[in-house]
Amino acid sequence: MNTSPDELDYRAIRAWVIDRMVFVELTDGRQIGFPADRFRRLHDASDEQLAALSLRPSGAALRWENIDEDISVRGIVEGRFQLPLPTDRIAA
Repeated sequence: MNTSPDELDYRAIRAWVIDRMVFVELTDGRQIGFPADRFRRLHDASDEQLAALSLRPSGAALRWENIDEDISVRGIVEGRFQLPLPTDRIAA
């Protein structure tokens, strides 16, 4: 059975931050991560603000209440970021 991208339902069961990297565990068992600096509000957030991460009840979005930021899990999986990859994270 083929599933079109519009039919995919990306949901997170867990999310956490380590050294300004945001990690998400998906319902299918995959774990993905991205630098917080890929999003404007996360880039400007303190480490304490980043750590205050929660999941929306459905697991479809990450929420930072203290900086009023929501990021969709689907957008993360599909690589839709606001800012380019920081140059210090690009392998030579």
